[in-house]
Amino acid sequence: MDISHLLQGPVGQQLVSGVVSQLGIKNEQAQMAISAAIPFLLTALNKNAANGDAQNINKALETKHDGSILDNLGGFLSSGNFSDGAGILGHVLGGKQSQVENAIGQSSGLNGGQVAQLLAMLAPIVMGYLGKEKNSQGLDAGGLTGLLGGLVGGAAQTNQREMSTIEKLLDQDGDGSAMDDVMDIGSKLLGGFFKK
Repeated sequence: MDISHLLQGPVGQQLVSGVVSQLGIKNEQAQMAISAAIPFLLTALNKNAANGDAQNINKALETKHDGSILDNLGGFLSSGNFSDGAGILGHVLGGKQSQVENAIGQSSGLNGGQVAQLLAMLAPIVMGYLGKEKNSQGLDAGGLTGLLGGLVGGAAQTNQREMSTIEKLLDQDGDGSAMDDVMDIGSKLLGGFFKK
């Protein structure tokens, strides 16, 4: 299942209401921030997998992120315990986390603390989605790399300028340059799942 289909249904609605409730923001802000954040997470995971980390990601999906989080999303979002997500972010984004937070904050109007919390909420959900896909398709580390490449590559083909902006931001060495294209990337990668 494409991630945009997943997010267009009840999961997307639960996600928005959970983010609204945890961060105390409006629906529109939550939608914008989620649309900006998920492409960053997927692109960073894809980059890590392509750079030799596929086995580790695959192992994390086998041992911890099997997709069951999606069966009790409301419980996870209302728990307020996102320490697992913070750990995932440290591994996936590494030293680029503050640049990513700045870019998402600028596109959505959230402050740094809100963006950090949003990313910590989304990271286990994205991993859970990948775990569910891995299990349903019987993927190994190579298959997982293909899945991530397909998720990111589909958007990149129609959207090369914006996707390269995300990749540059994940690669850059700390000049903190902001980007205007984040929302476009999110809407194209996720199929505009929040469009009315």
